[in-house]
Amino acid sequence: MARFFMAGSNIRGGTAVIHGRDAEHVHVLRLRPGEDVIICDGEGTDYKCRLVRADREEAEAEVLEVVRCPAEPSVAVTVLCGLPKGERSDYIVQKSVEAGAREILFFQAKRCVAKMENAEKKLDRWQRIAEEAAKQSGRGIIPKVGWAGEFADMLDRAVHTELPLFLYETGEREPLNAVLEANKTTASAAIVTGPEGGFEEYEAKLARIAGLHVCSMGERILRCETAPVVALTALMYATGNLS
Repeated sequence: MARFFMAGSNIRGGTAVIHGRDAEHVHVLRLRPGEDVIICDGEGTDYKCRLVRADREEAEAEVLEVVRCPAEPSVAVTVLCGLPKGERSDYIVQKSVEAGAREILFFQAKRCVAKMENAEKKLDRWQRIAEEAAKQSGRGIIPKVGWAGEFADMLDRAVHTELPLFLYETGEREPLNAVLEANKTTASAAIVTGPEGGFEEYEAKLARIAGLHVCSMGERILRCETAPVVALTALMYATGNLS
């Protein structure tokens, strides 16, 4: 069933009005009056609707039922990644949204090769990817994609969650499965992963001092675009959001 995001103010008196790009999308999909669609207000509420009319500029639908989106997880997860090269960031955004992240932020770590140039263009692109992934995966929100800044700024964001996780490939670490087992009812979490070359030792020390759980994901070394998705999936499973 086709899914659209729109502002809640466009749903009034049992009628939903679709404008702009989404109306054009209705036209492209060749949806006709009488067909059912889901319209989400972007805050976790789904409106099950039936199209009444549709053209390229505007579509109108009758609201049949209002429900909370069943695809939204019980835990709000912020994924924080050291900025990678090339299109790896696109993959991280898309798959993190599909896996249930509420927010995806990139930051500058010591070993980052890439720089945050053309920031506005990149952020626009990432946000479009997030929106399309949210539609495809049936999310009730469009996760925010943004720039967290320098390493210290990232740590400040992470520590304001109940369960801040710092994924590190060497040295003294806690097993990720043990940390997740002890925090099954957490309401918010942060998953911090590094760029292509991983983290410097001093960065891991700073994370530990700040109060993050410095965790191991086992003996395999994962690519920078794989690690956040694997960790996020493990967290979703541990908190009962993947059954």
